[in-house]
Amino acid sequence: MAYPASAYKAALDKFYHYLQGYVPLTKHEFHQLEPYFEIREFEKKVKVICEGEVERYLNVIAWGLVRKYLPVRNREITVQLASEGHIIHSELSFHYRVPSRAVVETIEPSVFLSISYDSLEQLYERFPKVERLGRLMISDLFIKKDNRYFDQLRKTTRERFLEYVKTHPQMLQRVPQKYIASYLNIKPETFSRLKHLMRPKRGRGEVSA
Repeated sequence: MAYPASAYKAALDKFYHYLQGYVPLTKHEFHQLEPYFEIREFEKKVKVICEGEVERYLNVIAWGLVRKYLPVRNREITVQLASEGHIIHSELSFHYRVPSRAVVETIEPSVFLSISYDSLEQLYERFPKVERLGRLMISDLFIKKDNRYFDQLRKTTRERFLEYVKTHPQMLQRVPQKYIASYLNIKPETFSRLKHLMRPKRGRGEVSA
């Protein structure tokens, strides 16, 4: 893959605004962080981290599409689908330095803004604001995980499907159906039957419920 310099600048700008959602950073402060990040490029269907490897990087997707899944008894259970602006990595492996149980794989050609574990530790020591930023980002990730887990327990299959369709319409065009079905814990045949709910109402572009 070859991307123009303007594309990398746009990715860094997007990352800057993403961090602003957690902690106010001046442009000068952000530029001090840039040398700690690596730009990593991957083709489609590349396993960025495999089961049994120790995760070295925390990644923000500059552009592209990635999934994380758990290999369980000859099945692949999708636990995350991530596109531009989202963090993806094998969390437990990265933070506890243990072999990963998850696989992170690109669905589309993707570019990551990545920071290694050692570089992140250096940032925490040099910039107290970054340590607070890291705590807030990690807390947010675990809150989102809990909310997703609770939704899986509380909501019906139909409710989970409709909510995902309404909140992630672009993913339906980009992600293979089997991955979305696995992520929502819906059997592929059930997912196919529910697709009739996506037909727009007459004269409106809304999802039919």
